[in-house]
Amino acid sequence: MRGAVIPSVLLILWEAGSRAGVLPPDSTSRPSDIVRAFAQALADGSLVRDTWLTFEAALFGFAIAALLGILLGAILGLSPRTERAVGPSVEALRPIPAVALIPLALLVFGFGVRMEAAVVAFAALWPVLLMTLSAVRGVEPRLLELSRSLELPFWQQLVKIVLPAAFGRIAVGLRLAVAISLVVAVTVEIVLNPRGLGHSMIAAQQALRSDLMYAQLLWLGFVGWALNKVTQR
Repeated sequence: MRGAVIPSVLLILWEAGSRAGVLPPDSTSRPSDIVRAFAQALADGSLVRDTWLTFEAALFGFAIAALLGILLGAILGLSPRTERAVGPSVEALRPIPAVALIPLALLVFGFGVRMEAAVVAFAALWPVLLMTLSAVRGVEPRLLELSRSLELPFWQQLVKIVLPAAFGRIAVGLRLAVAISLVVAVTVEIVLNPRGLGHSMIAAQQALRSDLMYAQLLWLGFVGWALNKVTQR
């Protein structure tokens, strides 16, 4: 309850300032107008549709990043020789901003979910890969010796021994990747891709619907908060 005090006071001041004409009406809407715009967007299904489109691309990209990041991180962590060969390439690619790949992804995939998911996957890959690499390096050496003594194939070593032992730290990378996926998906939609919550916010701003824009922005903040809570469990 204490955490709601500051937001409640800010909303009251916001509403009062808007009604008194202190806040500019063309850039700030009243909270009461924002609530009405939110209810309308929820009733006509546009908010749910746009949220799903954003989540579709974010989760698609996250799934690709999780699969590749865990697989590559485990291979590099178990094979120092492979890491020495691949490491310079990883370090050269990692600093590239994900948004810088938007023109390339657009050229390859065109507009749509695949283009957006490709950019998301590139951004979300690195925390998963690096945390998996670090986690696999920290696996108890006796467990690795046991897997070798049992003469398990590499994939069985990975699935039955290495990944279960390292999953606690890998999960940290996955939680970071989930948050990054949502942020990058919305960014791509704002910059270029005509779909999802990001594009809807830009469309509302261009139509001078600041009430709808704020409603979508606050809804996006709530969705991000809820996603963070879910991934912490």
